Amino acid sequence: MYLTKEVKAEIFKKHGGEEKNTGSTEGQVALFTHRINHLTGHLKKNHKDYNTERSLVRLVGKRRSLLDYLKKKDIVKYRELIIELGIRK
Repeated sequence: MYLTKEVKAEIFKKHGGEEKNTGSTEGQVALFTHRINHLTGHLKKNHKDYNTERSLVRLVGKRRSLLDYLKKKDIVKYRELIIELGIRK
């Protein structure tokens, strides 16, 4: 599996402050970004996998809404996060 317990803990430790802080906006955006990158790679190989494509679109929408929330809440953290994760917008 691409998303093991250790990888998830590392993502939340790096972006959420600590491993147990799984509800932080920054940690969730980082986790969604990791999942989006994985699904994008999968779709490059399997371009007719429409269920994965739908999941990817829903995940991008969730990440966008979390980023909009973070932008309203704290613009400095938002800018740092999009630079660190390499998100375009």
